[in-house]
Amino acid sequence: MNLTHSDVEKYHRDGYLLVENVFTQQEVDYMLHEIEHGEKVSALTAEMSDKRGRKAKLAIWEDLTDDIWSAVSTCPRIANSVRILLGEEISFYHGKVMLKKAHEGGAWEWHQDYGYWYPSFMFPHMISAFTALDEATSENGCLKVLKGSHKLGRIDHGMLGGQLGADLERLMMVEQTLEQVEVQMKPGSVLFFHCNLLHASGPNLSDQHRRSFIVCYNALSNPCTLDQVDRNCIPVPAGSDKLF
Repeated sequence: MNLTHSDVEKYHRDGYLLVENVFTQQEVDYMLHEIEHGEKVSALTAEMSDKRGRKAKLAIWEDLTDDIWSAVSTCPRIANSVRILLGEEISFYHGKVMLKKAHEGGAWEWHQDYGYWYPSFMFPHMISAFTALDEATSENGCLKVLKGSHKLGRIDHGMLGGQLGADLERLMMVEQTLEQVEVQMKPGSVLFFHCNLLHASGPNLSDQHRRSFIVCYNALSNPCTLDQVDRNCIPVPAGSDKLF
């Protein structure tokens, strides 16, 4: 997997880049098996309510260990692409599995990741790599983005239900100006997106689960503002392209 100069230009222009077929179906099935039968995701899963009270589930961790999730996080297909898009060496911030169960999975309100991460890092030199593990469609609550919104800078955030979301008055103005794009994805595809890109997703009203794995990275030169995140000053180790 090699990103082109055009790919990098598109990322910096739009705030995101969708790359198809990054992972094989066998690799995706391995990750789904770990979600359904492994201990890590089940032990760490918590629920967060959207503003209508529906529940979205999230499992999050901040360490690299000897498991499939760390193998994906350090895999050259992901890590080298992030290095190219950020233009420098990177550190691992966290990994997370997002779970939207069929018929009941809640929405994620409009937000910027840096709206959450601002207290911990000085600059918005951060990126997420979102891997679809199920087909992501309009019906099961695929990701929506506001194209080019990463250029707005950080927007104020406040609580919406049990989630932190972008200021609604400001969001209304932005929605009238920027194009909204539904990011429908096949399993194994990866969406790379800037930490200031406004994004959201609707509830899952379909009979199909929507599960995804997201790895978040920091530019190694981006200072941490909290002492307890010194681990973010360590470069991502060189992983293998063979996940298992």
